[in-house]
Amino acid sequence: MILAPKTDVKMSSAIASAAHFVRAYWIRVCVSSAILLIPCFWHRHIEAGDLASHTYNAWLTQLIDRGQAPGLWLARQWNNIFFDILLVRLANLFGLNLAEKIAVSLAVLIFFWGSFALVGVMAKRIPWFLVPCLMIFAYGWTFQMGFLNYYISLGLAFFGMALAEAGSRRELALLLLLVPLTWMAHPLGVVLLIGGGAYLILAKRLRCRNKWLLPGAAGLSLAFLSFYISSHYEVIWSSISLYNYPHNFSGVDQLDLYGARYTSVSNLLLVFILVCLASDIVIRLKARETLTAFQVPFQIYLIAVFSAISFPRIIFFPQSAIPFGLLTERISSVAAIFGCSVLGVMTPKRWHVAGFSALAAVFFLFLYLDTGKVNRMEIQAERYERVLPPGQRIIATIWPFSGSRVFINHIVDRSCAGYCFSYGNYEPSSKQFRVRANPNNQIVTASSEMAEAIESGEYIVQRDDLPIFQIYQCNLNMTELCMRELAPGEKNGREGLHPIHNQ
Repeated sequence: MILAPKTDVKMSSAIASAAHFVRAYWIRVCVSSAILLIPCFWHRHIEAGDLASHTYNAWLTQLIDRGQAPGLWLARQWNNIFFDILLVRLANLFGLNLAEKIAVSLAVLIFFWGSFALVGVMAKRIPWFLVPCLMIFAYGWTFQMGFLNYYISLGLAFFGMALAEAGSRRELALLLLLVPLTWMAHPLGVVLLIGGGAYLILAKRLRCRNKWLLPGAAGLSLAFLSFYISSHYEVIWSSISLYNYPHNFSGVDQLDLYGARYTSVSNLLLVFILVCLASDIVIRLKARETLTAFQVPFQIYLIAVFSAISFPRIIFFPQSAIPFGLLTERISSVAAIFGCSVLGVMTPKRWHVAGFSALAAVFFLFLYLDTGKVNRMEIQAERYERVLPPGQRIIATIWPFSGSRVFINHIVDRSCAGYCFSYGNYEPSSKQFRVRANPNNQIVTASSEMAEAIESGEYIVQRDDLPIFQIYQCNLNMTELCMRELAPGEKNGREGLHPIHNQ
């Protein structure tokens, strides 16, 4: 699957090629993996949006299995469950804290090495010079939002596409084994695996003069699918225009995280990428070389960008209590890796490595500082909760930092795990995850409207809710938390910061 050490040696088996690569470069693979996983261990907790909610619900799952969570139950579900089942199984063996580290590390490795494999087979070389760039995207917006099931599904889909590109006819049957595994993670990964894999297989079989038909057919298919979705379901389109914010559809927007300084890094990365590509193309043209190696990688990159532009941002499916959202941003993570496939075709230069490494160093420095702030906030929440007797109900209104695209409100969920109940946790009422709640249970709201009101500070406390405690940001620096007991009839967002302060 990943190219053999000498790229002029063509192997008949992708599996044999991958095994040969691991044997030849096992030290590099181990060192790269160890460096890659540093952000999973540099703080007490991994701060990644929805991850904290996944960890909290893994604890609820343990309570349900032991019969200690009356009113809660586990739904039979076949997708959006891969990471959650993995986390629960590991938690039963090692405890929640260590299980979270292991499960997230496995997810990062799947995404990174799946990306590496795809870039390698598309570029027809081992893309070591792109490792810093791939590491950045591995910890981009999709990871920071904590969409771990979707994140894993992309990694598996990238492996599948690499197999479709480099595998023999017999090995293509292995794609059938990847489909159910990817489906367990997230359906969008299956769409990418089947659609992307089919595209690469067809691209190999079409004659050169007919290859323009393939991206045209793909574009028309995506346009029709977008039209079908928008005409059959309620949707909300992205408010970001291609004219004003072109980099938001390019893939580098995966770096736009906790504030404006990340946008500077993403813009620098985009400029550096364009310089790298322009330099390589000029050199090839001067040497009278063809640019055909860029053709298919550039096609699939443009298709990903077109998908991000043409699909609605939010889709309301009737079977779910909350909409499926942030589709544009999710697709941009695919565009980022497909863009790396284009970069992989370039002839590697030392200044490429130096530039990508410098940008990665700045990005991870910013990430360390900002996730450190969130980690300290979570420790504050945990200290407040441990002052109360066990089993109390907690709700929270915690807003993202100014200019941030990453939500941090679920830190209160995880800090409750093992001790208290996060009454406003959204997962059971959303009907998108395994843990479900019956009405009038004493652990978590069964209403998605109530969960949304709690999160936004618009919930009116009922007498049956008592006793209940609120954790909220109580300083304009947005990092200091306070806790108070709520009274019946009051709005839970009456004190503390309000969204207007986060403009």
